[in-house]
Amino acid sequence: MKARLFLSVSLVLALAGAGKAETADQVIARARAYLGGDQALNAISTIHFTGTLETTALVPDPADKTRQIEQPVRLPADIIFQKEYRQRITISDPKVVETTALDDYEGWQKRSNPLNPSQWTVTQFDLAQVKKLRANTWENLAFFAGIEKKGGSVHLDGDETVDGRPCAKLSFRHDADNVFVRFFDKATGRLVKTVTENGTEIREEGEMTVDGVRFPRKVINKSANGRTTTITFDRVVLNERVPASEFAFPDLKPN
Repeated sequence: MKARLFLSVSLVLALAGAGKAETADQVIARARAYLGGDQALNAISTIHFTGTLETTALVPDPADKTRQIEQPVRLPADIIFQKEYRQRITISDPKVVETTALDDYEGWQKRSNPLNPSQWTVTQFDLAQVKKLRANTWENLAFFAGIEKKGGSVHLDGDETVDGRPCAKLSFRHDADNVFVRFFDKATGRLVKTVTENGTEIREEGEMTVDGVRFPRKVINKSANGRTTTITFDRVVLNERVPASEFAFPDLKPN
């Protein structure tokens, strides 16, 4: 009787252990190991991407000037993320250079004429826009770890199959208006898909390895209305020295 009881208790404990769900921390640890590991990821303070943005723009219809049509465009893109909470994204068009930047709690956008640099306008972002930029900056530099330290939270929302792959679903909540729902391959830890609070779906394709860290070759953003924007990276530089002035609000004084 004692032996039978012992075997029954052991079986119950084994089954309980086998059915125990993994935690969000375990999923994140696997995802970070896939990217390059804690030591390599924690050493990153600045990421500088250069590449090409592909999207569509509304232009006058050659056959009917009263209406507009969508036309594919390819534009040079320069993107910098720097700890803590700094970013600068520059998209260069033949007619206008658009720079969007964050300097801690100050966000702004400058549009200038590349043919006449003295012609420009600057818009200062409101609090909601700054919060969005801060969340985006954290997501690009933290590599999924430590959102609780900045007042956010991460939740494991169970499993879901994406592209035929079993994935762990995690919600990274910066605040009610800034949420990144990420799906990680349960076998490898690879990020398969991200969905933001406004329904934008973000996918990554290809791979390049820089200083032992994996980065995507291409990032595809598909908005809820179906419009797609793709950025293809030619180069990624880590821990480049970027002066604080590159992120600071532009000097409005005339030259």
